[in-house]
Amino acid sequence: MGKSKVLVVGATGYIGRRIVKASLDQGHITYVLQRPEIGLDIDKLHVLMSFKKQGARLVQGSFSDQQSLVEAVKKVDVVICTMSGVHFKTHNILMQLNLVDAIKEAGNVKRFLPSEFGMDPARMEHALAPGRETFDEKMIVRKAIEDAKIPFTYVSANCFAGYFVGSLSQLETLTPPKDKVHLYGDGNAKIVYMDEDDVATYTIKAIDDPRTLNKTLYLRPPENILSQRQLVEIWEKLSGKKLEKIIISGDDFLASMKDMDYAAKAGMGHFYHIFYEGCLTNFEIGEDGEEASNLYPEVKYTRMDEYLKIFV
Repeated sequence: MGKSKVLVVGATGYIGRRIVKASLDQGHITYVLQRPEIGLDIDKLHVLMSFKKQGARLVQGSFSDQQSLVEAVKKVDVVICTMSGVHFKTHNILMQLNLVDAIKEAGNVKRFLPSEFGMDPARMEHALAPGRETFDEKMIVRKAIEDAKIPFTYVSANCFAGYFVGSLSQLETLTPPKDKVHLYGDGNAKIVYMDEDDVATYTIKAIDDPRTLNKTLYLRPPENILSQRQLVEIWEKLSGKKLEKIIISGDDFLASMKDMDYAAKAGMGHFYHIFYEGCLTNFEIGEDGEEASNLYPEVKYTRMDEYLKIFV
């Protein structure tokens, strides 16, 4: 079977650039949507040019020019959107409705992967406001995809290691604490930590796989299902230093959110569901989902003890 032609939208972003690399590495003809909205952002331009050097093809398109999106989509078999939804209130997620319309009009796409890559929004109806808005918007996009009968795969990638592992899941830092560590609740809720390059590898593996068609792909490699307390213990073993443990109760965590601005409160709400409720692992994957490491045992995913060694 020939390789798919892949269009990556949001390619200059944190996960998008990794998706582009994985697509090229796995031999797909890879297109990158070049949006005029980057303006004078020289860093994004350099990223785009680096894609071109690696063999990606740049295609012009804008969410303010629907026909340009249609023409870009017509060049490919698979569309992957990685536009970030973390800057709450910008409604980037709902911009994908334009992309859904373009895919519907083009009529040639065999798989669409919308911008998800985190918690499964279908399981977050109970989420705290204002963070619930992101999940609600993702579900609006899902409904549009399914109403248009566009073949899809949703990717639930859980916690990116870059944000959650090097810091031992501490807030306001990306590197390990020196003397003391905050534990959320009892620190025993099970989290799924994922190396971002592995997220991209699994995502691209799934795009031609009939087993992931119209399903959610959950990234839950068994050795990366760890509690925060276990993560801290791994670091203590690597560093040879014990950290003072400070317990943050759920009530105290929620109280700390009271005077935060909208975006901070939204992000902290997500954090609460992960570390206090264990929302990433407190359910069984049903018939509408597949687990990535089961499907692709050949992928040598990064364990978190290996990931943490760079900080020693």
